[in-house]
Amino acid sequence: MSPVITATGLTVGRSPNRHRKTIVGPPSFALPPGCISGLVGPSGAGKTTLIRAITGLQRHQGELTVLGRRAGHPANRGRIGYDPQEAAVHPGLSAREHCRYYGTLGHDPVPSRESIDELLEVLGLAEVAEVRTDRLSGGQRKRVSLACALISRAKLLVIDEPTVGLDPLTREYLWNHFRSLAAEGVTFLLSSHVLEEASRCDRVLMLRQGELIADETPSELRHRTGRPDLESAFLTLVREGSGSSGEGRKW
Repeated sequence: MSPVITATGLTVGRSPNRHRKTIVGPPSFALPPGCISGLVGPSGAGKTTLIRAITGLQRHQGELTVLGRRAGHPANRGRIGYDPQEAAVHPGLSAREHCRYYGTLGHDPVPSRESIDELLEVLGLAEVAEVRTDRLSGGQRKRVSLACALISRAKLLVIDEPTVGLDPLTREYLWNHFRSLAAEGVTFLLSSHVLEEASRCDRVLMLRQGELIADETPSELRHRTGRPDLESAFLTLVREGSGSSGEGRKW
């Protein structure tokens, strides 16, 4: 099956001003369908910048294809669900109204009331489903924003910091939901600076100052570095200044 995202020789600029700093993305990577990939790294590593390029919101140089088309192609607008780091909601709409609206944008069939209610229950929003978002807490607004991406039933879901502000039980419910969608062929790219979160992913892309220093499964990363968890594995790679994970691979 063809990769959902491919990148080769990618350079993404923070600003149209060519004198500003640029973020150099991975020399090459490919995300297969139905895979949950974690994009991790410290603040300023380039995670959000790379995500913006993938979703067509950021200029880039090099080859970057998404769902078989160049990133930013108009035909992909209804095929990508995107939840940014900051909640993207309309203050005058309720959680249920958000789901109804975003569920109709280029998707067939339109999600049923039952599927909307199920998602709102998973995200802990059932009791405030009819409340305007300007009356919700910051954490609740973030969950509404996440619901908008998930209800789309898009082929690719790109989510920046998916579980920020969620309690452990809600996080567990959400990850079960991710797994259910992935089993149906939905591909996930989840960005986070919390390495513990990445241990749940099928594979991990690690960025350091815009450079890809790892592209492996969590178990492969732990085995290669001889560390018990991803946080210590990441620190090992940073300190060594090398992300080589095998013959012929370049980082």
